[in-house]
This record gives sequence, structure tokens and C-alpha cells, in this order.
Amino acid sequence: MNDHATDEYGVLTAPRTLRIERTLPGPIERVWAYLTEPGKRRTWLAGGPMELREGGTMELVFHNVELQRDADDVPPPKHAANAGKIRSPGRVTVCEPPRRLGFTWDEGDGTHSQVLFDLTRHGPDVRLVLTHGALASRAMLVGVAGGWHTHLGVLAARLADAPLPPFWSTVDRLESDYEARIPADA
Repeated sequence: MNDHATDEYGVLTAPRTLRIERTLPGPIERVWAYLTEPGKRRTWLAGGPMELREGGTMELVFHNVELQRDADDVPPPKHAANAGKIRSPGRVTVCEPPRRLGFTWDEGDGTHSQVLFDLTRHGPDVRLVLTHGALASRAMLVGVAGGWHTHLGVLAARLADAPLPPFWSTVDRLESDYEARIPADA
């Protein structure tokens, strides 16, 4: 396994709270740019504007079909609705460039969960710690875990200038893995 491995699974750190850690190619300012600049963020997660200040507005605009590696990498039926554009408004809750970024995540049902990225220098690399908390249900926790794990794999590949992993088959596989890993009472 290389220094920029993307196969480490997330762990539960509190009820309905997921934590995923990755070591990514640096420098830290470059990783920060991929978290905050819409054009760069779009290449691994979602585009959309973000006011980089506490209380600032933001909107994640997902278009996951753009992350497909090839024509054979199609969304499984359960994710067909996630292939088109999805808009998710939120608020920036923490903005400490280039170390911490937090925001609310619209769950689509009137509730919001909380996302926090912590970045630290790790030699020439960057240690990214993602915490996503206040998730409403175990099903949401499983979906978020598989989604973040996949998206962070795409980010790692982008930063390493490596081939992108298949998107939809990875999401599908990882959701199954997390379904088995996350306790039924979580």
C-alpha cells in the first residue's frame, strides 16, 4: 500500500458520526484549494459557490455522472437519481485557511448534518481528517460513508495525477462494505 492509500475505512467516533482519514499529496494549500475552489472541488465532489467565511453561504452542486471513469461505469439502479445535478445548500461553519473547513450538509428532508475537514502538514503530504456528524439515520450513515470514501478516493487520485477509480461501482461496493461494518444499532 502506498503513502496515499484510499482504502482505509471510516470509523464511527460518536453516535451518527463518521470519521475518515487520508494522507494526500501536498502541499496543504493545494489540498485546501481542492476543498474550497468550485472548479477544483467539482473534479472530485461537487462544484458550486462557497463564501469562505464563518456564516457564509454555499451550495454544493453535485453532478456525479461527471466522475464516471468510462461509459461502462454506470450508476446502479438505486443511484440513478443521483446521476443528474443535485443542489445542496449550506452554511460555512468554520473557515480557518488552510487548516479547517466546516459546513452544514442539507439532508434533503429539512435537517442538516455537519461536515468538518481538518488538514495538517505531514512532511510533503497532508493529513486530511473528515468528520461528518449529526446524521439522521443509520441508512444515511451507510450512504454517507460509502459516498465520502469514494469521493476521497477520487480526490486522492486527482492530487496524485493518477488514473481515477471507477466511480459508481466503487460507491456500490463501499456501501455494501459499510452496511456490513456499521452496527445495526448505529
